[in-house]
Amino acid sequence: MRLICSAISCLAAAVLGWTSLSAESAKAESASQIRAVLSAQQDAWNRGDIEAFMNGYWRSDQTVFVSGDEVSRGWQKVLDRYKTKYSDRAKMGTLTFSSLEITPLSNDSAVVLGSWELKRASDNPHGRFTLIFRRFPEGWKILHDHTSAAQ
Repeated sequence: MRLICSAISCLAAAVLGWTSLSAESAKAESASQIRAVLSAQQDAWNRGDIEAFMNGYWRSDQTVFVSGDEVSRGWQKVLDRYKTKYSDRAKMGTLTFSSLEITPLSNDSAVVLGSWELKRASDNPHGRFTLIFRRFPEGWKILHDHTSAAQ
């Protein structure tokens, strides 16, 4: 009897340990994929390609972008906002994302806290952002972006 209990305990510990390692591996893989989305966005921005930058966002009318006191709803409206605000390469500058903190909320969602900075000839705007990501069949996409600029 004691041998059976020991065997069951070892089996349970092995299963629980494997499940824990598997969950940590999935979290690390998700974080890596989210970082890849943000890196692709940064690269697209720095090429002056706002359309490619927008590939990181969920192409939906439900996508939300908040900045200052303005709320833009819908992927197309977010794209239009970017194109209006950053109408040429000088206004776009060079984008850097940093200080990324990725927190999984579930297997298919995560929140990202980070910093952004634009280096331009005339100024150096910067600030913070909070992004809500969701995993779709085509990959991780931003469905909610709250970005603020520092004073």
